[in-house]
Amino acid sequence: MLLEENIAIDVDKEEEQKASFKEKLADKLTNVAGSWSFIIIFILFLIFWMIINVTIFKDLDPYPFILLNLLLSCLAALQAPIIMMSQNRQSKKDSLRSRQDYKTDLKSELILEEIHDHIENVLKNQKKLIKLLENLNDESSKEIDK
Repeated sequence: MLLEENIAIDVDKEEEQKASFKEKLADKLTNVAGSWSFIIIFILFLIFWMIINVTIFKDLDPYPFILLNLLLSCLAALQAPIIMMSQNRQSKKDSLRSRQDYKTDLKSELILEEIHDHIENVLKNQKKLIKLLENLNDESSKEIDK
């Protein structure tokens, strides 16, 4: 049964079609939050915040920048579950990919065993034919000798 059915599927495409809007959004946010551009922009924002609050808005968020700490804590509290949702989805994709690889490997193994059996039959038949030809050759050489 496994030999006759097509088992290869594109796991990424299949999972992308099944993904809900929330899952796609979590993946996009994780991709953005895990990029160098986000890190650089965020570092620049932190430096800008500190400079502005030390020089211009001294009373808004004075050193040690408690409001900035609150913003960073809120960002971390929101970012962690979003990243975990994306990792769970990736884990499901990896599991599906692993099952697909197993099915493909199993099918390949079965096909190879079938090919091996056919080759063995061909070799047996070839040996029989060689023996028959040798016997015919021996008989014809005996008749020629007579």
